[in-house]
Amino acid sequence: MSVPVVIVAGIHAQARAEVVAELARRHPGSVTIRPGDPPVAAPLLIVELGDDDEPRPVAEALAVRPELRLTGVLTALEADHMPLDICRGDRLPCGRHVAAVLARQIEYATGLVVVGDDPELALPALAHLAPLTPIGLPDVLGPPIDVEALAARVDPATAQLPCALETQDFETVVWRRVRPIHPQRLFDAVEELVATTVRSRGRFWLASRHSSLLAWDAVAGMVEVAEAGTWLAALPDSAWGQVGTARRAAAALDWTPTMGDRVQHLVFTGCGGLDPDRLIALLDSCLLTPEESVAGAAVWETYPDPFAELTSSKVEVAEWGD
Repeated sequence: MSVPVVIVAGIHAQARAEVVAELARRHPGSVTIRPGDPPVAAPLLIVELGDDDEPRPVAEALAVRPELRLTGVLTALEADHMPLDICRGDRLPCGRHVAAVLARQIEYATGLVVVGDDPELALPALAHLAPLTPIGLPDVLGPPIDVEALAARVDPATAQLPCALETQDFETVVWRRVRPIHPQRLFDAVEELVATTVRSRGRFWLASRHSSLLAWDAVAGMVEVAEAGTWLAALPDSAWGQVGTARRAAAALDWTPTMGDRVQHLVFTGCGGLDPDRLIALLDSCLLTPEESVAGAAVWETYPDPFAELTSSKVEVAEWGD
């Protein structure tokens, strides 16, 4: 019989401690360990992560242990801090940005647990960052969770991105287009795009890289652009059988007769004064013009690509263009 295991992540030790204590209260005999500790027999094994730990690597390591049954990945959140934490540009003691770690803890979790005197304070931000993730302490003695499905939910090529939403404190804008982006014009727009929003992510297509699916990941003034694979439209038919179901499903949703699955699908969340019309106009100005579009991929590939030196690198807005 496998031992059920639940992961508890979060950047605030006190919030994690409250969630761990409630799990222990509900499940007498449970044992709490840290990553790297040997598992022990228990009605429930609770793996508490550190402030700066992301849950995905731990979840994927636990999921391959036959004696264990990973049943949940929870992120503990402080209600009073949540609206500000996702906007913070400061760093944790390890050097990583608070907002970047928190965003990944929230977006990967199977459940979000808000602690504090007024949990409602956190809900507006969570409605934008993880609208489909249940809030509250779930059942953690059930069947194992599917870590491949969790990975597909956040990986750029298959990510389940938030929809457009406007609330009192936050607004999420979705930008979808099928015309390619001019690399220099997007590069010139990056500082404004990142400085005026607190979280943005998605997949995009540069004209200079006709086959490459690129990932956009920005939070609290830090932007990362990375190669995230190949558009399925650029693969030979014989290679499709080696592509996962989630990837094929995502491509089918994006598919157009002329461009295949090549798409601009970026989602931006801002708070306090975000101008959606300005944001969309700025993004649209980065697309190839109709005249540039008809030139074709052979010409597009000759465009200077200032992202080439930044791919797979993280750059702060304050350093952009230095």
